[in-house]
Amino acid sequence: MKYSYYPGCTLRTKAKKLDDYARAAAKALGFELEELEDWQCCGGVYPLSSDEIGSKLSSVRALNEAKVKKQELVTLCSACHHVIKRVNDDMKNVEDIRTRANNYLKLDEPYLGETEVLHFLEVLRDKVGFDEIKKKVVNPLTGRKIGAYYGCLLLRPSEILTFDNPENPTIIEELIRALGAEPVVYPYRNECCGGYISLKDNDLSKKMCNTVMDSAKGFEAEMLVTACPLCQYNLTKNTADGVPVIYFTEILAEALGVKEEVDA
Repeated sequence: MKYSYYPGCTLRTKAKKLDDYARAAAKALGFELEELEDWQCCGGVYPLSSDEIGSKLSSVRALNEAKVKKQELVTLCSACHHVIKRVNDDMKNVEDIRTRANNYLKLDEPYLGETEVLHFLEVLRDKVGFDEIKKKVVNPLTGRKIGAYYGCLLLRPSEILTFDNPENPTIIEELIRALGAEPVVYPYRNECCGGYISLKDNDLSKKMCNTVMDSAKGFEAEMLVTACPLCQYNLTKNTADGVPVIYFTEILAEALGVKEEVDA
């Protein structure tokens, strides 16, 4: 199975390992991520202005390129997924945005929201299947207690992202279990880490990060895994004595026996 793939800017810099481990794991699991040829920054934040189209155009270009290739579009960064999925919803359901975006881009044919957008985790759950992943584990993570940290962007708004239950998500815990480890369910796994608040009020962001970390440690998590580069940065930078926070793709690559070739 081949998917169009949108990596996003951060996966070219600070979150390069999130991307590297994902590509290696995809190969081990038998599917291909075909990077879009001319992708641009998604904008990083979904614009809340109802008449804003300028910052949505790069997402529309990516969506249309996948449509032309007749492929589903896979994302990995939580922020990129959030923005592209919501822009796609606009192109399906908001006539004014759809009309103005198409008028500006002058595509060969209008883009009407035809592309299906999937997060890499959804490919693992819905296309490959956790039972199949379990069969391909060569280095089971037996005895390790790992907590999932979802943050905000993967889950909300739930009626558009349709990723998982926003109050009680399970997708990352199911992956952790398939890899042989013990998932740790703790109360603050889907609460905000402070995100962009850190730019304005770093003390508040630190407080929010420490609340998450204290919750995870209180339930005896030995490490946290996330899909969000900003969450990984905030939780690592703002907590003095927390547990390690790594990308979920790293434990996936480790269990599949391909981590060492990425780290080499």
